Amino acid sequence: MDEYTISKVWPSDSATLAKVDALLEREGIQRDANLDYTCVIQDDDMNVIATGSCFGNTLRCLAVDDRYQGEGLMNKLITHLMDVQYERGNTHLFVYTKVGSAKFFCDLGFKEIARVDGMLVFLENRANGFSSYLRGLEATKHPGTAGAVILNANPFTLGHRHLVEVAAAAVDTLHVFVVSEDASLVPFAVRKKLVCEGVADLNNVVVHDSGPYIISSATFPSYFLKDDAKVNEGHARLDITVFERIAAALGITRRFVGEEPTSQVTGIYNRVMLEELPRVGIEVTVVPRLAIDGAPVSASTVRRALQRGDLERVRALVPESTYRYFASADAAPVIERIRTAGNVAHY
Repeated sequence: MDEYTISKVWPSDSATLAKVDALLEREGIQRDANLDYTCVIQDDDMNVIATGSCFGNTLRCLAVDDRYQGEGLMNKLITHLMDVQYERGNTHLFVYTKVGSAKFFCDLGFKEIARVDGMLVFLENRANGFSSYLRGLEATKHPGTAGAVILNANPFTLGHRHLVEVAAAAVDTLHVFVVSEDASLVPFAVRKKLVCEGVADLNNVVVHDSGPYIISSATFPSYFLKDDAKVNEGHARLDITVFERIAAALGITRRFVGEEPTSQVTGIYNRVMLEELPRVGIEVTVVPRLAIDGAPVSASTVRRALQRGDLERVRALVPESTYRYFASADAAPVIERIRTAGNVAHY
């Protein structure tokens, strides 16, 4: 094992990446389109005999050639990738792996969070990470029926408000999860603030951070980065499988989603949700989009109005609390970010 060295693969190194793809394919793995670090171990003839990658705070696309199993190459890869992550400041790590490899990661101290279709296992390197998150949620559990809404709210619009109102009227307690991943044009701290202000008058609504467990770069990177439909669906299934455990902790039996006529990735997510959640006793309700002047209200429309400086159009599409923020000096850096972003629509 000591004779092997690990090399970084640059995105421009198409020859080595082709060998990475070939090894992954033999192991039944498709290389993710969105990776920010890839490394390999090669033999004397420059054949790739082991590979691993990172994206955000996740380890993925891990494989060792069958002929080199038992030589400690996977352990060497994982140690290297964890060092890369720690150098980046990422200490809470997640890994996707095949079911057959899960025990290896558990032996390294990773803890299983969820399994998908008996083929994929999702783990983290904290023994009490997800369980601690669930305990925090359980403290907000109330008697009676419970529902859930998950919002990115980039930013919070009258459409989001309509969805929350409809859902809150149908259950005793509505749990609203705000996507914590800071990959949107409107920062998480602002998005959560606007959600909290926008639902403050609804007494049965509880607002939560989603943490790294709901629509995050760990569970559902396709929400933030363009991927093909097959990859989107795989990520959606993982995210929904994790949500099932969250729902169990809170006694959630209904999930409410907005109708999605334009976003491909959200449309796929909603379709998978409609297939999977009823199997575990969670009813999915698709709420028709709120329309103003014959057009559905969307955060993309609000971002486009902000991009061109049309605050009057923004005011027509958002709650007063959201408008007050964007009309204030505090919003200047966010508006500038939106103005220089190019395409502000969600694919």
